Amino acid sequence: MNFKDLAEQNEDWIIEQRRYFHAHPELSFEEKNTTGQIGKLLEEMGLTPHYYPDYNGLWAMIEGGKATPESKTVALRADIDALPVEEHTGLTFCSQNPGVMHACGHDCHIAMLLGGIRMLMAKKEDLKGNVKIILQAAEESCHGAQYYVEHGFLDDVDAIYGTHIWGELDAPYMNFESGPRMASCDNFRIEIEGVSSHGSTPHQGVDAILTAAYIITEIQAIVSRMNDPLNPLVVTVGKIEGGQRFNILADKVVLEGTTRTHSPEMRKKTEPLLRRIAENTAASMGAKATLSFEYFPAPIINEHEDLVLIARNAAAKMYGTDCLKPFPKMMISEDFAYYMEKVPGVFGLVGSQNKSLGITAKNHNDHYTVDESVLKRGAAMYAQFAYDFLEEKS
Repeated sequence: MNFKDLAEQNEDWIIEQRRYFHAHPELSFEEKNTTGQIGKLLEEMGLTPHYYPDYNGLWAMIEGGKATPESKTVALRADIDALPVEEHTGLTFCSQNPGVMHACGHDCHIAMLLGGIRMLMAKKEDLKGNVKIILQAAEESCHGAQYYVEHGFLDDVDAIYGTHIWGELDAPYMNFESGPRMASCDNFRIEIEGVSSHGSTPHQGVDAILTAAYIITEIQAIVSRMNDPLNPLVVTVGKIEGGQRFNILADKVVLEGTTRTHSPEMRKKTEPLLRRIAENTAASMGAKATLSFEYFPAPIINEHEDLVLIARNAAAKMYGTDCLKPFPKMMISEDFAYYMEKVPGVFGLVGSQNKSLGITAKNHNDHYTVDESVLKRGAAMYAQFAYDFLEEKS
C-alpha cells in the first residue's frame, strides 16, 4: 500500500482544512470550537468522536477490516491549540481572533492528521489492526497531553506516532532520527527573603537583590561544572521581580526559570542541585531561599529503532530516500513526551521553510506560515505509518 497518490487526490481538501483552522485559532484550554469542528469532520468520515466532559480535544477509533482480538492498535496524535500572538502574515485567511494565532503550525497538524484519517478510512477494510486518533488540546501549556494519559487514552495502544511542522527545516524534507530529538522542560521558582533597610545603611539589612545576583551566577555552575559537557543542559533565569524603591534594600526577590536537557539522569539531578546552591548561597548572605520545582515534559527520545525504521521506510516508499534530511536535536520541548513515557513512540519533523517563496519565519513568530505543498506529505505519513505498523506488527 502506498498513500502518495491518495494524498495528491486529497491535497486541496487538506489545504482547505488548514486554512479554516488557521483563521479560527483558540488558545490552550479554550479550544471548544476547534474541538467541535474536528468532531463534525470525523462524523462526516463515518467515525464516532469521543469527547471529554471537562477538557477540550477528542479521540476516535478506526477499526480495521482485517483486525482480530489479537491485533495491534497504533495511535496518531495532533495538537490543536494556538498562541497569544497578534498575526502579521498578511494571509487572506489570517486569524479572525485578535491576539491569537496558529504561530506554531498546529493548524497544519490538524489538517494533516484529518487528511491521514480520510485516507485510512478509504482503506479501512485493508487495515490489519486499529488506529486510535487523538486531537489534543493545550500542547503550548507544556502539559496538555498529561490529561489524556491519566484518563486512559493509551490503555489499549501499542505504539504512537507524532510529527511537528518545522520552520527551520526546508520543504519538502522530513526528518525521522533515532536518539534525543527535543529536551525536557521543567520550571522553577526561587523566593529569596532578606531584610529591608535604608539604602544608605545596607549593613542594617540583608540585600535580597544582591543575594539573587549571586544565586543567578552560581547556578550556572550546574551546567559548566556539575554536568557532563557532552550532555546538552540549559538552566535559564528568565524573570526577576524584586525591590520597592531605589533607596531601599529589597527584602524579597523572586526568580523564575526553566531547565532543559536530553538526559533523563541529569534531569533527576537538576532539582536537588538547584536547591542546594540556592539555599546555601542565600544562607551565606544571611538570607533565605526557597525553591519550587515543577516537572513538565520529559525529553523526546526516539529510542525504539523499529518505529523509527517504519517511519523512515514509509517516507522513502512514497517520496524516495532523498526526502529524508538530517536535523540537529533541539533544546525546545514537546508534550508528546508524556505519551512516549507510557508506550513506545516515534516523533518526526515536516519541513515548512521555502526561501524561494519568501517563507522563512520560524515557529512562534508573528509572520510564521508554511509551504502548503508539504501538507499532503505530512498527511500521507500519518496514514502510511499506521498502515505499515499494522502490517508489520499484526
